[in-house]
Amino acid sequence: MRKILIVAATLAFASTQASRAQTDLSAYANADGYLDVQTLTCGQLAGTWQQDADMLTTWYSGWYNGLAHKHLLNVARAKEAEHEVIVYCKAHPNEKIIEAIAVVFKDMRAKLGIKMKP
Repeated sequence: MRKILIVAATLAFASTQASRAQTDLSAYANADGYLDVQTLTCGQLAGTWQQDADMLTTWYSGWYNGLAHKHLLNVARAKEAEHEVIVYCKAHPNEKIIEAIAVVFKDMRAKLGIKMKP
């Protein structure tokens, strides 16, 4: 019984420490409260709260779709892309998020057989 209590206490302490390591996105904002989305790194994305990472990747998706003049959303594909970006970012913390998105989008387009116009 004592071993179970020690293991449980250790796991509880570890989860508390992990949650403290998360950083609010607002920590990366300028004095006016704006984030420079072109300079944020994968490490910053991977180190923020899940809901902040979700919100930020949704914003990026809208930004890219706006640039492409697209007004449709494939929810399943967007969720897959978000997941792949976060996975990529965890493996490449020093890269910029916009670079990670470019890699993930290129891979997804290749997998789907989508060819880009020159």
